[in-house]
Amino acid sequence: MEKDLVIIGGGPAGLAAAIAAREAGVEDLLVLERDSRLGGILNQCIHNGFGLHTFKEELTGPEYAGRYIEKVLEQKIPYKLNTMVIDLEAEESRKKVTVMNREEGLYQIEARAVILAMGCRERARGALNIPGYRPAGIYSAGTAQRYVNMEGRMPGKEIVILGSGDIGLIMARRMTLEGAKVKLVAELQPYSGGLKRNIVQCLDDFGIPLKLSHTVVDIKGKERVESVTVARVDENLKPVPGSEEEIPCDTLLLSCGLLPENELSETLGVKMNPVTGGPEVDESLETSREGVFACGNVLHVHDLVDYVSQEAAQAGKNAAAYLSGSRSGQGRGIPIRAVQGVRYTVPSSVDVSRMEETQVVRFRVGNVFRNAAIEVSCGGKILKSQKKQILAPGEMEQVILKRAELEQIEDPEEITVSVRAESRGRD
Repeated sequence: MEKDLVIIGGGPAGLAAAIAAREAGVEDLLVLERDSRLGGILNQCIHNGFGLHTFKEELTGPEYAGRYIEKVLEQKIPYKLNTMVIDLEAEESRKKVTVMNREEGLYQIEARAVILAMGCRERARGALNIPGYRPAGIYSAGTAQRYVNMEGRMPGKEIVILGSGDIGLIMARRMTLEGAKVKLVAELQPYSGGLKRNIVQCLDDFGIPLKLSHTVVDIKGKERVESVTVARVDENLKPVPGSEEEIPCDTLLLSCGLLPENELSETLGVKMNPVTGGPEVDESLETSREGVFACGNVLHVHDLVDYVSQEAAQAGKNAAAYLSGSRSGQGRGIPIRAVQGVRYTVPSSVDVSRMEETQVVRFRVGNVFRNAAIEVSCGGKILKSQKKQILAPGEMEQVILKRAELEQIEDPEEITVSVRAESRGRD
């Protein structure tokens, strides 16, 4: 089978990319989705708060996904469900996508271009090194969300949550509304990993305590969780002796971060960003492999699905330009370097000659900063200084680069994005 464009992933990123590619003139494309339905993780996110930027109204996750699924159906974009991509190779101008499903077995698709939109996964408990047995009652927050929202199953009645990622915060509220008692949310870092609005709406509004600089140091129970022990950690994230507190519970939910799903990217050999765990991309969202683009949470974990859709639409549009041969440029990328409080940037380089008039650069900071300014510099000149009352790792930030400004700089070696802060402290 041959296709001009193959999109791996039928979640919000893959759907937005497919729609944008079709609208840009790509007729021969195919979306591959390993689940039994389109929509990705949004299908289990039944809370509202989605779509304010994209649709100017508040939607649930399934409603947001439904808007894109409707467009896919209207435009007759082909897709395959229950189809797993198990290998990806790049040979000159052709990419070989090896897939498998129940109906067709194992086969290959040759594609001229590929968009990676596999999303992200939760960090496994094994990586957390919590002592104790492995009894029943330990779930990732996302698994618990699926049980409650899609399967109608309650994971437990007395809950402790480790990690203040957005899914964990949302599940604290969800479990409370379903009649469970959420006793505590413990966060290893001195700041929350979730959006401020979720801390307020999911914890504060329900009187659920959030203990920063705390972690779980022991789990008791052989058949079922009976209690967990939490302790305060020092500035080196080591438990402080004597600060231990045992909390009776029957369930521990882990919300300890999300990781871009990039086994296929690594198999393909694209250059990876060691901070995000996702591919490095240029202004077109093209990876180090020609004709392979990436978007959404496979690049870096976003805080809002609206930004995922925006980014994916650009990937679809740029993939269409690549296929048509209309993408011009010198091929000289200027590196964008994250310095002084900024952890990473997406994209990690820009070719000014093929930029649009403006270029969005998204990033996260590495600490809580108050009364700060985001600065963008190039060639010894400050291009932008944007004041921020507070910056936190849980909130994704962005700056806008202007092509006209970069064109005025002679032989720029790099662009830097940094934080100039009057104070840094705990949130």
